[in-house]
Amino acid sequence: MTDTTTVLITGANKGLGLEAARRLGLLGWKVFLGSRDRGRGQTAVEKLAADGVDAVLVQLDVTSDESVADALELVSAHTDRLDVLINNAGAPGGAVPPAEATADELHAVYDANVYGPVRVTHAFLPLLQAADNPRVVMVSSAGGAFSVVLDPEQPVSKMHELAYTSSKTALNMITVRYAQALPGVKFNLVTPGETAKHTFAATDMNNHLGQLTVTEGTDSIVRMATIGPDGPTGTFEDRLGPIAW
Repeated sequence: MTDTTTVLITGANKGLGLEAARRLGLLGWKVFLGSRDRGRGQTAVEKLAADGVDAVLVQLDVTSDESVADALELVSAHTDRLDVLINNAGAPGGAVPPAEATADELHAVYDANVYGPVRVTHAFLPLLQAADNPRVVMVSSAGGAFSVVLDPEQPVSKMHELAYTSSKTALNMITVRYAQALPGVKFNLVTPGETAKHTFAATDMNNHLGQLTVTEGTDSIVRMATIGPDGPTGTFEDRLGPIAW
């Protein structure tokens, strides 16, 4: 068992998840690095170890109940509590136009972006509740905010698709409901961008078209992961602060 701060990050073998793992690991935290692909996850763990980060590979497919159960068993073998859970894993979908979108296309995206965080949160809730100051950070998107999608000046308002943006809106509501029902755990949403400036972080998910670095993109994630006992819950923030729902 460990006396250091512990964090599980899903989808952490690259991009925002890996950078968040690096930054939190450099604070002395023990990082449980969730990765669907074992090989890529092991490469990420070795990369972090070279930077002095204590990371443990957790093979984790958030769309699989069995995989989540196995991940819980592995993490429980290392620690009797989990201080922070970062639900970062997600799927962009194929940006299918609404007229062509099918239920199957939505289902695949929702399985990762909505049901995935629910699966992982449900499984790890007992470990979180065993911590003194448990925090859950949900990585959402400004594209899930009605205030953004309805603003014609925002690029996402012209991105006509159903799956990704609606899945993030669903995640936002789910997170607020968790926060209301479980006051002993802090649940917050973040988006890796600067909404007011119409910018977002460059990642594989957007073909590296973003204007912010991956480090800048993780500022909101790290901020919410490190809040103290008096920190907020049920909020939605980007790199610059709170954003409208």
